[in-house]
Amino acid sequence: MKILCTICARKGSKGVTNKNFLTLNGKKLIFHSLDQALKVKKIDNIVISSDVKLSRKELKKRNISQFFLRNKSLSSDNSGKVEVIRDALVRSEKYYDKTFDLIIDLDVTSPLRQLKDIQKCINKIIKENNNNLITVCDSRKNPYFNMIELKDNFFPKIIKKSKKNILRRQDAPKVFEMNASIYIWKREFLMKNINLFTRKTSIYKMPFNRSIDIDSVDDLKLVRYFNNKK
Repeated sequence: MKILCTICARKGSKGVTNKNFLTLNGKKLIFHSLDQALKVKKIDNIVISSDVKLSRKELKKRNISQFFLRNKSLSSDNSGKVEVIRDALVRSEKYYDKTFDLIIDLDVTSPLRQLKDIQKCINKIIKENNNNLITVCDSRKNPYFNMIELKDNFFPKIIKKSKKNILRRQDAPKVFEMNASIYIWKREFLMKNINLFTRKTSIYKMPFNRSIDIDSVDDLKLVRYFNNKK
């Protein structure tokens, strides 16, 4: 089985300026994910999809190349990540002259994952023989109990209905947050689908302190806190 790992990072962002290239313990976020991927023995090749040319010195030190820059059409705020990963897969198969079976994406803005998380995710999707895998953590809010949407002139309404009246959060159906840390696809499923959820989707649960995705300045502070604590 041949496995490709994608590391996707474009310049610019709205929530946190240029967040993919911020530093954590003196190292850019993109290199945190890259260094993790390099330690996973089951990964055959790693591809960097970015509209930024990375440091040759840093890449040479890791014995890896950046053989293309991402097209502008896939580098805007409106670009979907699945399309970016598909593009990286097609380019990689041409460059390496091979067809990959699994594609794993490590999100650059979720640097707190551990090597064991990546390894267990790969083992899980292979064992369960599912179309794809997503990582999650316990949700801090529950749509059946304390998440509302604004309806009818700002009248608040609980997002999800339940057959019974739920008075305690503990009685609400169990829900999870996607933590945007690790995604894995079978090649055929990735090339034909954009829907992440099917009856054949594997789920790997991670703790909150390894699940923070940097979307705001407060997220960045939390990542630095847990990273220093680790």
